[in-house]
Amino acid sequence: MKPITLSDLARRYGYFLDFLDRSGLLDRRGAAAGNVTPENVAGYLTKLQKRVSSVTVYGSIYKLRRASQLLDPRRDFRWLTEIEKDLAMVMRPRSKADRFVLTEVLVEHGLTLMAEADHSTNCSDLARARQFRNGLMVATLALHPIRLKNFASLEIGRNFVNIEGQWWIILGASETKENRPDERRLDDMLAPSLEKYLSKYRDVLAQKSESNALWLSSADGQPMTYSAVADAIKKTTLTAIGVGVSSHMFRTAAASSAAVHAGQSPYLASALLHHRDPRVTEEHYNRASSLSAAEALRTVLQGYTKAER
Repeated sequence: MKPITLSDLARRYGYFLDFLDRSGLLDRRGAAAGNVTPENVAGYLTKLQKRVSSVTVYGSIYKLRRASQLLDPRRDFRWLTEIEKDLAMVMRPRSKADRFVLTEVLVEHGLTLMAEADHSTNCSDLARARQFRNGLMVATLALHPIRLKNFASLEIGRNFVNIEGQWWIILGASETKENRPDERRLDDMLAPSLEKYLSKYRDVLAQKSESNALWLSSADGQPMTYSAVADAIKKTTLTAIGVGVSSHMFRTAAASSAAVHAGQSPYLASALLHHRDPRVTEEHYNRASSLSAAEALRTVLQGYTKAER
């Protein structure tokens, strides 16, 4: 497993142990995964269902089961698998409809934010640098929708490199979820903005930091964390567009925009998202069919209205 997966499983298992500890149920001398009993899980499940969404409840139990099996592969956790299946049947994912925008909207607003920051005269240099950085993040992720863990960890000279005057995102197989390399040349549309960020605004953000990270915090000049990048992107899109678009929704936007504007290239969306199986793209990301249907209906209604007039 990749370190980020192991860390996530450890954190989720830790939440379970913390619940038991605060409830006076934790057996500190028990065997590995010995605290994972039907009684303890039932109490944990009751607490989760009162506090978090059905999707988070399912994810918590799913990851508790995976962690438990890793800790003690000889124990029988089929009872926990059954609970997990029941939760999967009743979970209700939050609708993406209120957070869905197309890629061109994200790119346009990213470019607009950078232009506004570049011409602003009523805010500090640090504030301008922060806005320019955020605009560049939005536009870059929209055009190159890699996974957030890779986007947040871009480092100049390592996986973000200049080759013969062109900037490239170069991810090794060990860095991607699919365990295969992913190489993307930065779109020409972003080249001038990137050069301005690197030559001017990044230095303002860096302060005294000597980090090679592409995205630097405006607070201390240190590399932005995964959470900080996610938060900045969501807050920036909320301010600029009126919709807080999560980094994951950038991938939905890319797949749907590819289908809407390049329907003749059926595998474009899969390539953009680095998926081996196009069905994964269709199932989880593509909202183009509903958009196309809505557009067709609008055209029909417009024609009918004109005929009535």
